[in-house]
Amino acid sequence: MTEISFDDFLKVDIRVGQVVRAEPFPEARKPAIKMWIDFGPGLGERKTSAQVTVHYTPDALVGKRVMAVVNFPPRQIGRFMSEVLVLGVPDAAGAVVLLTPDLDVPLGGRMH
Repeated sequence: MTEISFDDFLKVDIRVGQVVRAEPFPEARKPAIKMWIDFGPGLGERKTSAQVTVHYTPDALVGKRVMAVVNFPPRQIGRFMSEVLVLGVPDAAGAVVLLTPDLDVPLGGRMH
């Protein structure tokens, strides 16, 4: 593992957002779901796709609060432009479990 400085950590802008829309992404190489996430005033709505189909359905994601990196450059995934990176950790079998705040926090709140 490479050590980084605290200043390096501060460069990564991780915010809380709420999924406002989600749909299957059948064109993706690996099973994925497209998500539109509201990060509140200032950041607004951003979209992404994530390989989270083992534990989540599009309907179950709508309304869910998630954590995401919001300052990576957009990335083209097939015909879809991903604007943020939602964060998760693998379960025992390697399937992604999304990182979420365990209490109600304002949209756009920055992780620190």
